[in-house]
Amino acid sequence: MNGRMRLAVAVALALGAMPLLTACTSGAPAPTAASETPARPDPSPTGSSTGGPPVRPVDDPVVIASGFEAPWSILRLPDGGTLISERDTALVRELLPDGTLRDAGRVADARPQGEGGLLGLAALADPAAPGGTGWVYAYTTTADDNRIVRMPLLGTAGSHTLGDPGPVLVGIPKAGNHNGGRLGFGPDGLLYATAGDAGNPASAQNLDSLGGKILRMTPTGGVPAGNPFGTLVYSYGHRNPQGIAWDSAGQLWASEFGQNTWDELNRITPGGNYGWPVVEGKDAGGAAGYLDPVEQWPTSEASPSGLAIVNDTLFMAALRGERLWRIVPSTGAVDDWFAGSFGRLRDVVSGPGGTLWFVSNNTDGRGTPSPGDDRLYQVRVAP
Repeated sequence: MNGRMRLAVAVALALGAMPLLTACTSGAPAPTAASETPARPDPSPTGSSTGGPPVRPVDDPVVIASGFEAPWSILRLPDGGTLISERDTALVRELLPDGTLRDAGRVADARPQGEGGLLGLAALADPAAPGGTGWVYAYTTTADDNRIVRMPLLGTAGSHTLGDPGPVLVGIPKAGNHNGGRLGFGPDGLLYATAGDAGNPASAQNLDSLGGKILRMTPTGGVPAGNPFGTLVYSYGHRNPQGIAWDSAGQLWASEFGQNTWDELNRITPGGNYGWPVVEGKDAGGAAGYLDPVEQWPTSEASPSGLAIVNDTLFMAALRGERLWRIVPSTGAVDDWFAGSFGRLRDVVSGPGGTLWFVSNNTDGRGTPSPGDDRLYQVRVAP
């Protein structure tokens, strides 16, 4: 069977009764092709990881949904619904229980170009919001900038729509690449955003620029107490960070694209300088003032995007590397899963009932799509 076949193993049994894999690390056989059986999404809490023993994939991935166009961000809502952003169409798609998709809305001001467009999504429950449910936040590239907007979340799971967007933060530098774009609410209730250097490396060291930073703000875009520089800047010296997640201790982690040598996984410290463009990867020269990544990979094996944490086990989606990386900080274990099986992987999130969800990104102009791409997958994880 072609190792790049995108379809997952058939699901003849219920998800909880799938046979265990004997091996799935790098070098193991790729999942074989079969029918697509959707997995019904169930409500699960969102937020930081809970502690527990490290986990790993223990079943073959199954297809939940297919037919996406350059999907970028998976957003699991508190009511059990799921939204997925499409970078190049500016559509927010809603996943239905039978695996079909419907359009929940379009971000009208998005102007997709290159790596820009409709990127990250985040959600905030708020009974005071129009509709009484909450807000969906979106990081989007417009004609003038990258910006964060929020839209009222209307309706219920299976029939969600999005109200008109309002600005939260404008003026983030934009370019054809290095736009960053990930959003997430931390355990402190504040909104975090990754901003790339937008092709201007010097901006990453300039504290007056929003480019090349991880930003921290209130839900309405204000500067919260405790930010290290009295501005929205939380950390700096980043090239193109695209994944953020929190462990059970509230520690923020971020994945980051390198240039030609090293991609990075960073433990984020408030006010920390992560070295770009002076340093790429671990600084063998010991340059003062720059924080080294916890892990690094050759760019051919990673190009990391989305990041998820389950039981303090980190899972990192790799685009050029076409695999899912697993990192266990408590033991130092690092291994990879499904290399070359599904193509480019853009995002990964914690799924329902002890699972991970991840989405391929083969229709973004850099992949080699097969019929039905792109797809959303589910895989069970356990110790």
